[in-house]
Amino acid sequence: INKQKLNKILLGHNLWLNDNKTGKRADLSGANLDDADLSGANLIRADLSGASLRRANLEDANLVGAYLEYSDLRGANLIGASLILAELEGAYMFKAYLGHTQQGYANLSDAILGGAIFRKESIH
Repeated sequence: INKQKLNKILLGHNLWLNDNKTGKRADLSGANLDDADLSGANLIRADLSGASLRRANLEDANLVGAYLEYSDLRGANLIGASLILAELEGAYMFKAYLGHTQQGYANLSDAILGGAIFRKESIH
């Protein structure tokens, strides 16, 4: 997915969050978002199921209630992200950076967390 299309989807999602009669919930299911910069993005209840987010920057992203089932988050930066109530069933999170994430009630059933890094550190 190109940056222009992604920005349009994110704008529509923010409109939907403010008033669900305008805008549209972000449907990025199955999208290729490898290396995308989504730092600080408001992705509350967004559908990212099956998306490829390898090495994506999701630092400080709001992923509350987001659908990330079976997504590929290998090497993704999730430092400071809010994953409260997020659906991460079957997500592949090998070597993902998870320091200072909020994970209350997140569904991590069958998620692959091998090599995930739970401490805050620089990844530059």
